[in-house]
Amino acid sequence: MDSKYQSESPPQPTELPDDVIISPDTLRDDRLPPNQTRTRKWPVLDATGTPDIDLNHWSLRVFGLVDTPCTLSLDEFRSLPRTRVFADFHCVTQWSRLGNVWEGVSTKHLLHRAGLSVDTGFVVLHAYDNHWTTNLTLEDFLGDDVLFSDNHDGEPITPDHGGPVRAIVPKRYAWKSAKWVCGIEIVAEDHPGHWERVGYHNHGDPWAEERFDGDMPESFSTDVDI
Repeated sequence: MDSKYQSESPPQPTELPDDVIISPDTLRDDRLPPNQTRTRKWPVLDATGTPDIDLNHWSLRVFGLVDTPCTLSLDEFRSLPRTRVFADFHCVTQWSRLGNVWEGVSTKHLLHRAGLSVDTGFVVLHAYDNHWTTNLTLEDFLGDDVLFSDNHDGEPITPDHGGPVRAIVPKRYAWKSAKWVCGIEIVAEDHPGHWERVGYHNHGDPWAEERFDGDMPESFSTDVDI
């Protein structure tokens, strides 16, 4: 990466329309968490490859500790009130893409629609990727800047990047932002997901460098073209 690129300032939240939600971390003087490197690319990383999803049969199920469990088709999801979020994106493999604009449906709206029946608890996100899951606290999941996104920087999210719909949780490493999401399960007790069970940190705060729970897992690699 040349020095000219490194010196270029990332997109700033002051350049956005008033209706865009600003993720708080984009207001930091230094927007790179410890041991991260900035990239303008968007590397493709996943556990088992891009699943083949029939968009005509895509669905998002909201279930668990909610008063009104529901299942949304893609058209129903896209008809819900839209929100846009300006946020940085930090991968555990040590790259960060700064200044993304995500568009989709807020997690707060989805759980309000389903009638969240608890004040505290946990969320398990389910994906089409061979029953892949990841876990979050309910508090983290209901952040103002958290959403399910089908659009990135004005373009539909491609399948390789998690389309048609993926989670975006800006304050956590990107593995918590589940690709190819198909389910939101609200639970009373924490249930670690795929990467958490093989050694990744349960919380995943990039500013605290919560990459792993102990030593580096054998499955971890930083050999990514950024």
